[in-house]
Amino acid sequence: MEKTILLTAGGSGGHLFPAQALAGELTARGHVVELATDERADRYGQAFPARKIHIVSSATIQGKNPVALARTGFALLRGFFQSLVILRRLRPQVVVGFGGYPAFPPMIAARVLGIPTILHEQNALMGRANRMLAQFVTGIAQSFADTRLAKGFAAKAGHTGNPVRQAVIEDSRSPYDPPSLDKSFRLLVFGGSQGAQFFSDMMPDALAELDPTLRKRLALVQQCRPEDMDRVCARYDELGIGASLAPFFVDMPTRIALSHLVICRSGASSVAELSVIGRPSILVPLPHALDQDQSANAEVLEEAGGAWCIQQAELGPRRMAKELAELMNDPDRLVAAAEAAHTQGRPDAVKRLADLVDHVGDGGKVSAY
Repeated sequence: MEKTILLTAGGSGGHLFPAQALAGELTARGHVVELATDERADRYGQAFPARKIHIVSSATIQGKNPVALARTGFALLRGFFQSLVILRRLRPQVVVGFGGYPAFPPMIAARVLGIPTILHEQNALMGRANRMLAQFVTGIAQSFADTRLAKGFAAKAGHTGNPVRQAVIEDSRSPYDPPSLDKSFRLLVFGGSQGAQFFSDMMPDALAELDPTLRKRLALVQQCRPEDMDRVCARYDELGIGASLAPFFVDMPTRIALSHLVICRSGASSVAELSVIGRPSILVPLPHALDQDQSANAEVLEEAGGAWCIQQAELGPRRMAKELAELMNDPDRLVAAAEAAHTQGRPDAVKRLADLVDHVGDGGKVSAY
């Protein structure tokens, strides 16, 4: 039977990409999907597959300044009343939250109105907003089998995996192409809006340290902020490196699939896509995250043998050049890491999560899944 589902997520890629994947699957099953988010929702180059997108007031809790806390509280309260209006009009069977403070008001409003709710946690360590919401929701879907800080909610939690976009599924069918010591080495570097500056500052100096013979082999694709583009491009030209630079790549899954090695942050969506496609990576967790969730994500992939996690404080140009040189000279090590990463992928995550939404929407108990 057709259901109406409201998805709610913060406007970052880590929250929106799995929501986007679920929206596509639910729509294919004949359900009506709408989205509640913030104003960042249109920045990723693809229209969200929802009948309607609602912009809901929200703010992130930062620090203990009384004035700032009061402003945040007012924004969230305003979002709560906006959400009540949306939910009373829409009358969804289920509300699914993907984290971020913009998901907070609709999830609380759903609780008040008695609407079943599912909370999806993307990271290996449950975020603060989700920890606050977890006690109120009907069920929790985990991307990682052993999500930290979720043990107190084990009775209503299950492992679905992190949904990835259809493009990721399609590109996962491309097997890893081992690098040859006498041919080009395809290197992909990206970091998201919060991480691109670090790589723009560090990578040119690191590649300058690389042996010229190795440097000539590089075919580099790198994400750069617009304000960094000219100086990074000029530096690579000086070094004789063929590089494709852009602020955002709409075809990122294809870029990952073509790569011999990926260097990136370890946000949940990045780790999920690297795993499903099966590509080796050097992961550099965002150092200033409140909960260090990116470190937890990277550790899971590293422990499986699919990645090498290096903290930003320990990663200067010389260290990066050393790590890169060792991997470029050892194709077998890269092949093994690609295979190990692939074992961690959950390409069926979106179907598992959609099954859970259908189950809860039909009045099923979460303990049954």
